[in-house]
Amino acid sequence: MRRNPLVLALALALPFSAITGSVHAADLMQTYELARSGDPQLAAAESGRLAQKEGAVQARAAMLPQINGQAGYARNDVDSTGAQIFGNQLLSSDTTQDTTSRDYGINLDQMVFDRPRSTALNSQTAWSPAADYDLEAANDSLITRTSAAYFNVLVSIETLAAAEAQQTALQRQFDYAQKRLDVGLAPITDVHEARAQYDNARANLILRRNGLQDAYQALAEITGQPITNLKGLPEDFRPELPTAYDAEGWINTAVSQNPALKSQEFVLQSADANVETARAGHWPTLYLGGSYGGRRSDGTSTDNIDQTVQDFESESDSRSIALTLSVPIFAGGATQSRVRQAIANRDATQDFYEQQKRAIVRNTRNAYQVLEAGISEIEARRLAVVSARAAYEASQVGLEVGTRTVLDVLINQQNLFNAQQLYSLSRYNHLQNQLLLEQAAGTLDVSDVQNINRLLTVDAEAQLAPSAP
Repeated sequence: MRRNPLVLALALALPFSAITGSVHAADLMQTYELARSGDPQLAAAESGRLAQKEGAVQARAAMLPQINGQAGYARNDVDSTGAQIFGNQLLSSDTTQDTTSRDYGINLDQMVFDRPRSTALNSQTAWSPAADYDLEAANDSLITRTSAAYFNVLVSIETLAAAEAQQTALQRQFDYAQKRLDVGLAPITDVHEARAQYDNARANLILRRNGLQDAYQALAEITGQPITNLKGLPEDFRPELPTAYDAEGWINTAVSQNPALKSQEFVLQSADANVETARAGHWPTLYLGGSYGGRRSDGTSTDNIDQTVQDFESESDSRSIALTLSVPIFAGGATQSRVRQAIANRDATQDFYEQQKRAIVRNTRNAYQVLEAGISEIEARRLAVVSARAAYEASQVGLEVGTRTVLDVLINQQNLFNAQQLYSLSRYNHLQNQLLLEQAAGTLDVSDVQNINRLLTVDAEAQLAPSAP
């Protein structure tokens, strides 16, 4: 998956209105499909899985016949001068020899018995299903990461809409207080309080708009391209608790199906095999070897004194077969040290597996409890919004008839904004918690995304003011 980093950086930096040609209008399911093809983390997990599986291939290849061939060509030129004394006679020599050599050969090495290699294959073989489960866990993580980023945009949109409404209402309060001051019906403190709240709302609105843009960009970081026109929950949404299992059923399912825990089980199997590999260092090894080769040489030898030339040529073939038995006798304690090291690593892996298992049990139980409590929380937050709006409207009426102050109205307005924000957050947290529970239990798949996507039917951005990004 190749990408132009400059283009991607510009896409993330520019406002969405400036890059409408690459903006995608997408619901949750469409956004996940974009993330599935564009998320670098998932792509890295897929590549890691492929790389991990090659370990078993390489370990198996070490047990198969190893055949190597070689060939060589050499040319040598040798000049030799000297002198020898025979009796009273001095004999000089001066020769030149040119030699051309060609050789070839093929070697075969076959394992007959090598326990360390056999146990190493068992270790690497265990990593193959571990890599499969790691990829499954990465796919589950992509779903929850995408949904979290998607829901964060929706919460930011609804919070921004509430902030816009709050600014409009506070502006009206400020104008109203100013008019009452002008006719002598309100003190100057009412104007100052209204102005302070209005200015604070303006600053908050800027922060909320920036937060929304950051939420959009966080989603684009996963999908690889900007997303807009998201679908949100309707006002009549009422959450339901999954009926597949009770709390203990979800926990039992998680212990048996969670992909991260299943991966760790195979990692533990690999660690056990590594202990056997270390112990196998005490065992003898037996290998069958064979070779075939040949050599051909030819050249000339010239006597530079009497100018005589002699040609020579030689050729040879060789064949061999052998059984090689290697028996470890003494290695200075290195073998036993490797055994202790492998046992320690196996025990650490076992402890990590147990820790991970306990964490999954805890997380699954907590996810179910949070999901169960979220149903009541959403209803309570909804009623809080209703009550806060009623209190705000009543305080406005009271202000007009003189029974309430501007400060009362401002406080109730802020309470309404806070209630709206918490209500929005609780609704989308509930959807996210559904996916997190399925993820912990190891049952999360695309159908869960589709089910939640069916609940998102409202154009979320329609509630924003036209001037908002």
